[in-house]
Amino acid sequence: MAELKSAHYAMGTTFELLVFGERESYLQSVTEAVFSEISRLEAQLSFYRESSDLSELNRDAATRHVTVEPRLFHLLERARSLSERTLGAFDPTVAPLMRCWGFVGGSGSLPDEKVIEAARKCVGMHHVHLDSSNYTVHFDREGVQLDLGAIGKGYGVECAVELLHDYEISSALLHGGTSTVYALGAPPEADAWTVAIQKPFDAGEGNHLTKLKLRDAALSVSAPHGKWFSVNGQRYGHVIDPRTGYPAGRALLAALVTASATDSDALSTALLTLGADGLSLIGALLPDAYALVATSSDADNGYTLSTIGISQA
Repeated sequence: MAELKSAHYAMGTTFELLVFGERESYLQSVTEAVFSEISRLEAQLSFYRESSDLSELNRDAATRHVTVEPRLFHLLERARSLSERTLGAFDPTVAPLMRCWGFVGGSGSLPDEKVIEAARKCVGMHHVHLDSSNYTVHFDREGVQLDLGAIGKGYGVECAVELLHDYEISSALLHGGTSTVYALGAPPEADAWTVAIQKPFDAGEGNHLTKLKLRDAALSVSAPHGKWFSVNGQRYGHVIDPRTGYPAGRALLAALVTASATDSDALSTALLTLGADGLSLIGALLPDAYALVATSSDADNGYTLSTIGISQA
């Protein structure tokens, strides 16, 4: 059995693929196809590339109906549905708030309340009008911007896994920056892939919150410790609650295991925003999912855990 592990930088992070098969030369071709697809999606979905389809939408959709490629249109439809089903806790129009909090190309800064309120007026998927008859997108006011950062890497992983199926790969592990991972089948001589979730604000070796066994499933982890700043002893993370305009502060970490990497990516962000109270909502949306929320507490380890579903640990 041949094994190939490769890495590829895209979407502002490092994707890693570990794949097993009969011939290494074939696995190399598969890996090249997977990373090529992820790069194609980055060129289409990037918030920061002026040439991307998403940037064209953000520039022009308030003044005209912009025609987009069908797969991108369907992703936007899916994002709208997930936003509605999470009551706005996940919202891809959060970009104006990310900008006013200094997290677009920066490390963050505390804005004036009036600036936050102005940005909030441009946030909400009700401002984004999708016409399925001709695949056009229109924003109903200036200042609306889409940022697919909370769903794009998961979507990239999902599209890559579809390619792995096309190439008849039955054993692989793919992750996008460790925030979303998909476990295809199982590694040789094992019944599942074992994946660890690190403790909140503690990336030390062996400092795991828990370990999960995954097979044909996606795991996404959302946490504010990826980018944050502190003012007067208070931390402000880069995950913004679209409903309030302020950084999500109810949870230290949220993790979700489900069949779709696109869903797990978006819904783990929503769960971080909702906190432990959001577990019942996630359970109603995805009865077969496993979800975990770590909330700050005075306990010795600094957090308490709340879960739904059957842990695969």
